[in-house]
Order: sequence, then C-alpha cells, then structure tokens
Amino acid sequence: MTPFATGFVGIGLLFVLLMIRTPVAFAMLAVGFGGYWFLEGLRSAGGVLLTESYSAVSSYSLIVVPMFVLLGNVSSAAGFSRGLYDAAFAWVGRFRGGLATASVMGCAVFAAVSGSSVATAVTVGKVALPEMKRLGYSDGLSTGAIAAGGTLGFLIPPSTGFVLYAILTEESIGRLFMAGVLPGLLLTALFIAAIWIVTLLDPEAGPRGAPVPLAERFRALSDAGPLLLVIIASIGGIYIGVFTPVEASAVGAALVILLALARRRLTWAGFKDAVVSTLGTTAMLYTIVIGANVLNPFLAITRIPAAIGDGLGALGLGAYGTLFVIILAYILLGMFMDGLSMLVITVPIVFPVITALGFDPIWFGVIAVIVIEMGMITPPVGLNVFVVRSVAGDVPLTTIFRGVFPFLIAMIIGLLLIIAFPGIALLLPNTMFG
Repeated sequence: MTPFATGFVGIGLLFVLLMIRTPVAFAMLAVGFGGYWFLEGLRSAGGVLLTESYSAVSSYSLIVVPMFVLLGNVSSAAGFSRGLYDAAFAWVGRFRGGLATASVMGCAVFAAVSGSSVATAVTVGKVALPEMKRLGYSDGLSTGAIAAGGTLGFLIPPSTGFVLYAILTEESIGRLFMAGVLPGLLLTALFIAAIWIVTLLDPEAGPRGAPVPLAERFRALSDAGPLLLVIIASIGGIYIGVFTPVEASAVGAALVILLALARRRLTWAGFKDAVVSTLGTTAMLYTIVIGANVLNPFLAITRIPAAIGDGLGALGLGAYGTLFVIILAYILLGMFMDGLSMLVITVPIVFPVITALGFDPIWFGVIAVIVIEMGMITPPVGLNVFVVRSVAGDVPLTTIFRGVFPFLIAMIIGLLLIIAFPGIALLLPNTMFG
C-alpha cells in the first residue's frame, strides 16, 4: 500500500475511533504511531513517539495551560464567578431579557480567566439558570444564552483553543490571545443583540427584573472587583508588554489565590479540589498535544495535506472560495466532533493550504476557533448543549437546540464581519507586535 493510500486509511480509522467515543488523544496516538510503524518500521515509529512526546510536554509555552486553568478553578472555588453574575444582573437586570444578558456578560468575563467553554457554561449556568427559571424566563432563551455564552471560553483569551493552535502551527500565543479580544467582544455584543430581538418578539420569554438602586449596583460591582482586577492585570499586562503570556498566567493564578485568601473565600478543601481539577484538565490537554505531535509526522510522510491543497487549488475557486469550502467542512465536522478533536486533526491538514493562499495565520486561527464554537451548539453533538442540559435538569435537548438558534445566527454574522474586516482580529496583535 502506498503512503498516500495508507494516509487515507489512517484518517478514516481516526474518524471511526472518534465516532465510537475513543478519547481523541489515544485515537491520534494509535493512528499516528501505527501508521508510521506500517510505513517506516517499528524503530522509526518508536523514535517519533519518544522525541515528539518529549518536545510536546517540555514546551515552555505550555505552562500557560495549568496556570490559567488553576486561575479559573480557584475563581470558581472562591465564588468570584457568582460576584460577576450578580454585578452584571444589578446593572442590566431591569431591562427585558436582563438575566439572559447578564448571563452572557458573566460568561464573557469568566471566559477571560477560565479559557474553557465547558467550564464557563457550567459555572455560569449553575448560578444563572435557577434565577431565570424563578423569574419565568422561557427555557429556550435561558439555556440558549448559557450554551452560546459558554462558547466564548474558546475564543476570549486565555483560550485553550488558541494555545493548541499556536503549538500546532508554531504561531505566537501572545498574538493569538490579543487577536481573540475584539472578536470576543463582538460576539458578546451580538449575543446581547440576539437576546434583545428575541424578547422584542416575545416579551414573555425574558421578563424585566426589579430595578436595583445605584448604591447596590456599585456594591455588586465591588464584589466582582477581584476577578476584574486579575483580568486587567494578566491580559492588560500582555497587551502593554509587561508580561509574556506565560508570565501573565502565573501572575493571574497567584493574584486570584492571594485575593481569595485575603477575602477569606478559599478553604483548604476548595483549594485542593481546584488543584486536583487543574491536574486532570492539564493531563488531558498535554496528552492531546502529544497525540497531535505523533499524528502529524505520519500525515507528513503520506503527503495528504499537500494533496488536499493541490485538490482545492485545482477547483479554481480562488482564495475566498477555498476558504468557504474549508469553513463549510468545519461546520459539517462540528456536527459530529468536539472542538478540540476538530482543531488538532484539521489544523495540520488545512494550515498549509491557508498559508499558501496568502491568508494571515493569526486571522485564520480566529476564524477556525469561531467555526469550532459554532459546532459546540449545533446538533447532533453540540457539546455545550449537552453540558447545559446536565445543569438545567428537565429541559429537553430539542428546546435547548431551538434556544441556541438566534445565537447561532449571531455567530454567523460575527464570522462574516471578521472575514470582511480582518482588522477586527488583527488590530490588537499588530498594534502590539507590529
């Protein structure tokens, strides 16, 4: 069997393993190692496994993963996420759909410390869903807002998606983090606009909350102060050049621990749970990186990425036509695969095509992450929908999928705007790094 044919068999086997719910890291390890063994022999395959595993886990830039994950876990354990939601509700709750708006705002801010869409959806959902149910919000709007708002954790820095993309493509983590800021704010604004339109068409879907006196609003804002301070210190420090992303992650984690201790909001049991959860998440992400690093050499010797690039070029669609085909493929894959699986499998294949077309790799990283976010709320997989379903309890999946539809439209609008105006993604990184 030729290397090219072996590559296609390997990719087919990889998709089969993922469809039967094999952990993505082990699926990539099995296909990458087995395929390289078949083509180059056991000794060469063993060498690839050892060298790529070591180079993956010894990467200095990967330190941002455990630090930012710890930051988010300690914030949850200390109850800072509740302060974020309460502050947002105090300021916007009196408007129609205010609780849903506060949920999206809380997701956006918590995303800036967690870097995870699932963690964002679970953390904010546990606080916001009971309140929206108590005030008579429709199940579709309340669960849809949480599921869509949670996807911001994959885009707003410190995004684990950007970390993996940077490792797979050898791009700058700092540039990618900054590239996600304005698109993240844009999607947040579009989500809030979607809530406004839904409640305009159906006022009963999101009743107004009671007005909160100005003094109480500022008091609620002060309760959210610690987490806001951490975000400003870490992300702002990256922007003005005081910290590298790795240093900012360590500073942020240290700050949130110190603030939680100073406010007596962190127990020993809570801190221990945060550390254990951080270790589990970090081990999972590191294993995915190792799997991707073993799979990539196998794909390289099969020349499948080059063949796909040649095939797309032969279609004569032009740069943006080819980009549309790639985005469409991402959307279709997102209906059946989780975001991290899509990222680590597809980026090594499509990245050479994107760079050959002359697109900015940082800009495409934002595009890819947004499209992957869309897959998190589309049927039949829709990872964030299932996460919200586990928190919401008795809300049917069909109701949640209907509820996320307006937010999916908002994401499509945001994606088109970023494609039409690349400066939305590139303004901050270009300002910082030139």
